[in-house]
Amino acid sequence: MAEPESTVINTDVKQKDPSEALVIAVTTRAIFNLEEEHKLYLEKGKEAYARHQQANHDKPLPPGTAFAFVQVAQYVNEKILESNPAEKDLFDILVLSNNSPESGVRIINSAKHYALEISKFCFVSDEDSTQYLKSHGVKLFLSADRTDVCNALRRGVSAALVFHQEVQAPSIPLRVAFDGDAVLFSDETDQVFREQGLEGAVQYERAMEAVPMGEGPMKAFAMHLGKIRKMFSQEKSPIRTYLVTARGGRDMGIRAIKTLREWGLAIDEAFFMDGAPKGPILAQIQPHIFFDDGLHNIQGAQDVGVPSAWVP
Repeated sequence: MAEPESTVINTDVKQKDPSEALVIAVTTRAIFNLEEEHKLYLEKGKEAYARHQQANHDKPLPPGTAFAFVQVAQYVNEKILESNPAEKDLFDILVLSNNSPESGVRIINSAKHYALEISKFCFVSDEDSTQYLKSHGVKLFLSADRTDVCNALRRGVSAALVFHQEVQAPSIPLRVAFDGDAVLFSDETDQVFREQGLEGAVQYERAMEAVPMGEGPMKAFAMHLGKIRKMFSQEKSPIRTYLVTARGGRDMGIRAIKTLREWGLAIDEAFFMDGAPKGPILAQIQPHIFFDDGLHNIQGAQDVGVPSAWVP
């Protein structure tokens, strides 16, 4: 039987209603740079790691890959509450950790040091911490552990694997970029491409042009993000969303656009790259996070300094 989690409520932050809010769970290694500490954990074990964290409890951890994303989500909340102080459809960030509460003090102190609006810290001793995601109403889970991400996806939670990345200074508005197939959309066309090649995939798309594509693992998160985005006019929105897909616009773009329209999901900008590298356009967009299922695209994004999350 799984041991219960230990949840620390951050009383410095106004608590959100998880049934209304866009709840995002991030692991400690996703939001803070814990590369050295993780190396210590792997080499010397859990007790050495815990002693190190306790000895450095008042030393703030440097920002990690998802840090800017969380920080700018906080700015979006401020803008929402400026226009409607009673609004409940807000970003709600919680930190999920396999640390003990004692060694987690440094995590809490680091969040307070940066004035991060994190509502809850969940310290879970069980190996599979993702079993608690649904009970907290989590809509997106970001982790630096592949097993965690796969477990979350199996539980029906939008999830992605973040890689260690040097963090840039956060800027506004909040910019989120998505790949199309196997991320926003299902991987049905990818499967046709693998079996029949590009020509087969193009013919399939033409035949299916009027039929919306299936849902991908990031659809639920994107829809909730779009719901928040609709609170603002396009000119004043503190959120911008992008579709950056390997699809060619001439032959395979129409179905993607029709699917988004059918879902009622407004995307600010769409780039149909026709197989060209995504790095240059991502360098221009500078998203706070980019979701893709292709590791070569993740590498291309990292090469231009874009925080990326792989959807396996």
